[in-house]
Amino acid sequence: MDFKIIFEDDAMLVCKKAAGTAVQSRRLGTPDLESMVRGYLRKKNGRQAPYAAAVHRLDQPVEGLVVFAKDKQAAASLSLQMSEHTAGKYYLAVTEGIWEQTEDVLTDYLKKDAKNNRSCVTDEADKNGKKSQLEYRVLETRQDMQLIEIHLLTGRHHQIRVQTSHAGHPIVEDTKYNIRYFEKPAGCQLALCAYKLILSHPVSKKRMTFSYRPTGKNFCYFTYIQQL
Repeated sequence: MDFKIIFEDDAMLVCKKAAGTAVQSRRLGTPDLESMVRGYLRKKNGRQAPYAAAVHRLDQPVEGLVVFAKDKQAAASLSLQMSEHTAGKYYLAVTEGIWEQTEDVLTDYLKKDAKNNRSCVTDEADKNGKKSQLEYRVLETRQDMQLIEIHLLTGRHHQIRVQTSHAGHPIVEDTKYNIRYFEKPAGCQLALCAYKLILSHPVSKKRMTFSYRPTGKNFCYFTYIQQL
């Protein structure tokens, strides 16, 4: 399996998605996380069409935690938490340069270009722009790179990648928003990981925290990662 199960019960499943794997894929014959999870459940439970719905998304080059609901009631509860941002989504990223502030809130207006699968920062007056906010804090510095933790306050297309790049600190090996890697995408691995989720169980309502240690090559240089 190209994923690792972190938690599973009758209502939900939390797993780790590998970098490069799509959560869902429209291309026939292309493996995706949702198909893998359904295949696992089909083999485990002997059901031809097991219910498995991803309640949020991760960009294909991003590694990290993804939550699947195992029935419609759980899907409704978990999806609501994601849309209302009562679930905490935390990321680790390796960014270039030294942030002036060790912690801050970034606020921008992002506009999506669906045709080119990109987003960009636009003016507040742009009717197509959506308010986008994230909190960050610097965890560790290594030469001209810093490991930062990001708490998403909104959920926009490519939000973290666009906002950090716009702030002058693009993510290492981001072939879409870091100009240093535009011409040499081969072998690049985006240094971004969805490493922690905090949510309420859809049935018991118990607050639960799930975490995962990034495996990407650019994370291994930081002591903080080794201590997770």
